[in-house]
Amino acid sequence: MAPCKAGARRGVREKGSVLKLPAVLRHVVDAALPPRCAGCGIPVAQDHRFCATCWSSLRFIAPPWCAGCNLPFAFDRGDDARCGDCLRDPPRHAGVLAAVAYGQVARSLALRLKYGGRTAFAETMALRMRWLIPADAELLVPVPLHRRRIWSRGFNQAALIAEALAKAAGVPHDRDVLVRPRRTVALRGLGRRQRAAVVAGAFAVAAPGRVRGKAVVLVDDVYTSGATAEACTRVLLRAGARSVTILCWARVLPAERDD
Repeated sequence: MAPCKAGARRGVREKGSVLKLPAVLRHVVDAALPPRCAGCGIPVAQDHRFCATCWSSLRFIAPPWCAGCNLPFAFDRGDDARCGDCLRDPPRHAGVLAAVAYGQVARSLALRLKYGGRTAFAETMALRMRWLIPADAELLVPVPLHRRRIWSRGFNQAALIAEALAKAAGVPHDRDVLVRPRRTVALRGLGRRQRAAVVAGAFAVAAPGRVRGKAVVLVDDVYTSGATAEACTRVLLRAGARSVTILCWARVLPAERDD
C-alpha cells in the first residue's frame, strides 16, 4: 500500500477513535481506500496483508538449518550441524534470522521501501519478523546509513523496521547507538569480497554503555553476503555487547547470490 493511502486510513481511524465516527462512515473509508496486497497491489482484507498468490510465493525460512548462521539445509543434518562457511570461519554473530528467502515478492517490497519511499512496508516486514526475535533480546539496533545517504533518501529503512518491531514486540530499540561515520559506495552489484573491503571500518558505536552486556538484535532489510552485518557485529561486540543476532526481512540464499 502506498504511504499516502496507509497514512490516510490511519488518520481517519485515529480521528474515528476520538470522534466515534459511525460504522457506516468507516465502511465508506474502507471502500474508498481499500487495503491492498503488499506484493501486487490488489485489494485484500486488511493492511499489511498479501493476496493468496503472493503469500504462496513467499519462501519462509525455518529449520532444518545451520546451527551457526541459520542457512537452510535441504534435509535435517542434526541440531549441531554447520554449513561449510561456518566450519571454515565460525561467525561472531549468534545467528542470522530472516522472515523469508529473497525472491520476487520479497525483493519488490525491499526495493519499493528503500528506493520508492513506500515506508508503510517497514511495518509489513516487521509483522513477519517479530516472531523471530530471540527470547533473550534486550535491544534492537538498526544497521545505520551515512548521514548523506539519509539526506538523499529521507530515511533509513532499517531504522523504520526496527521502530515497527519495537512497537510490535515490546523490545527497546536504539537507532543512534550504532553509526556509520565513513561514507561508502553502494554495495549493490558488488561481490562478497568487495563488499567486505568496502565496509571495513565503516561503523562505530557512539555510546558503548548503551550496548554493554546486552543481547543485541541487529536489524536490516536484506542479508546478502553478510559483509555489512559482520562489520556491525564486530564493533558491537568490541563495545561490550553480550551477543549479536542478525534479524532481517529477506535473506539472499547462495543459489541466488552473484558472488
